[in-house]
Amino acid sequence: MTERLPCAVLGASGYIGQHFARLLADHPEFELRQLATGDRSAGRRLSEVWQIDEAPPAEFADRTLVRTTPGRLARSGVRLVFSALPSGLAGDIETECARRGIAVFSNAADHRMDAHVPLLIPEVNAAHLAVLVGRRRGTAPIVTNANCSTTGLVLGLAPVLPLLRPRAIHVTTYQALSGAGLPGVPSLSVADNIIPYIPKEEGKMAEETARILGNVRAGVVRDAPVRVLAQCARVAVRDGHLEAVTVEATGRPTLRALLAGWAAFDPLAAEGLPTAPHPPVLVRPEADRPQPLRDRWAGSSPRTRGMQVTVGRVRWEPPYLRLFLLSHNAVRGGAGGSVLNAELAVRRGLLAPGGGS
Repeated sequence: MTERLPCAVLGASGYIGQHFARLLADHPEFELRQLATGDRSAGRRLSEVWQIDEAPPAEFADRTLVRTTPGRLARSGVRLVFSALPSGLAGDIETECARRGIAVFSNAADHRMDAHVPLLIPEVNAAHLAVLVGRRRGTAPIVTNANCSTTGLVLGLAPVLPLLRPRAIHVTTYQALSGAGLPGVPSLSVADNIIPYIPKEEGKMAEETARILGNVRAGVVRDAPVRVLAQCARVAVRDGHLEAVTVEATGRPTLRALLAGWAAFDPLAAEGLPTAPHPPVLVRPEADRPQPLRDRWAGSSPRTRGMQVTVGRVRWEPPYLRLFLLSHNAVRGGAGGSVLNAELAVRRGLLAPGGGS
């Protein structure tokens, strides 16, 4: 068996942190050695803070959550961290981890727009790993996944964007409660209600989409000239972000060509990444799909549950393509996205057991 890379989860007591633990159970490439947390949860067992519907992994259920520092992690032999720390708190800690030679795969927003940090969706912009060459000498890489709603939007549209050549993308999101983390949205605020405002979300969707769809030139990403007009709402659903999308296109493909584009899209098919679904985007023909309850756990294998984006209600009336798409915000748009990023980094030779990052 190949030697596994020793890793830790930062923010392990939170909802995304718990999904990291779930996804890292019996992972063929990563060995989870530490579950790190803040003062309030330190000393508790993972099973005591667990909030996911399915039971915690047996191998980690009795693992104690610990307080730690980047220095202690480095001295313990941890080679990479998966960061579920809150944005605002994550930045300095992740920077210090990288300075000490620990690679960082982060769900937080702090470093997403840094020049030498890839904002990565492996099926869409794996070439952006090239920007790591410009990082500060002697530091380990920091790689971020996108905002959860951005991830679903970009991955769901990626197979057909070259055909559509969009002038603008209009999107309205219906975002799950778990996207706000734990303890989340107060029940009396969202019961019998929809909240049509999520701080900074609309701006993130516009900025991050342009960055992900951009090209690397002279070692930095040049944003794509695509306009994203987003409206974001919080709805009383536990998991799964539903998005209503209208693409204003300059291209004039046939509907058959668009459907063929989705069907053929599987750029990671030959990579052998454990957390990559095949295909990454599933188009459903039913008139009433996708739905969070029925489609949020879409995936092509037990390990990839929740990693597929589901597209439905596709209507092509040139110049407008209209559709709904759904992604699991805590998996594809959260922990699973970061784990997949780390798997890709291993395949690209950026991380190796026993070697330097």
